[in-house]
Amino acid sequence: MSNAVEAWLEKDSFSSNVTRGLISGVLGGLAGTLVKTAIEKVLPVRKPNTRSAQVKLVDDLSVKLTGERISETNHELAEQLVNIPFGASLGATYGYAKRDKGEISILEGAAYGATTWIGTHETSLPLLGLKDKPTDIPLNVQINELIAHVAFGITTEVIRGYVARRLKE
Repeated sequence: MSNAVEAWLEKDSFSSNVTRGLISGVLGGLAGTLVKTAIEKVLPVRKPNTRSAQVKLVDDLSVKLTGERISETNHELAEQLVNIPFGASLGATYGYAKRDKGEISILEGAAYGATTWIGTHETSLPLLGLKDKPTDIPLNVQINELIAHVAFGITTEVIRGYVARRLKE
C-alpha cells in the first residue's frame, strides 16, 4: 500500500473507521458467501426439483431483457451472480456497523447470519414470491439453510475482524 493510504487507514477518525469497516466487511461478506455456497453443496437447502430464489430472479430478468429463460446449465452461475454482490453488500453493512470494533465476536457473527436468514428466507423471499412460505418447507431444509447462514455470519465476522485489525496496524 502507498504511504498515504496506510496513514489514512491508521488514523482513528470517523471516515478512516468507515473505510476500514467497509473494506473489511466486503471481504468478510465475500468469504462468508464462499463458505455458505460450499455448505449448500453438501446440505440440501431446497426441496428436490425446486429452483432457487436467485435463479428465479435472474430468470425473470432474462425473460424481460431477452424474451428467453436462462438455460438450466447456467443456473449455478445465475445463483452466484446474485449471491456474490448480495453477500458483499451484507458484509459491507456489517463492517460499517462494526467499524469501531476491532475485536472478533463469534456470537455476533452467528447472530448476524441468523438474522440474515430470517430477513431473507423466512420473510422477504416468500413475500416476493421467490420462495415457498416457511410452513411449506421441510424442517430439515430450513435447518440446513440456517446452518449455512450462521456459517456465513461467523465467517464474515472472523474475516472482518482480522482485516480491520490488519488495516489499522
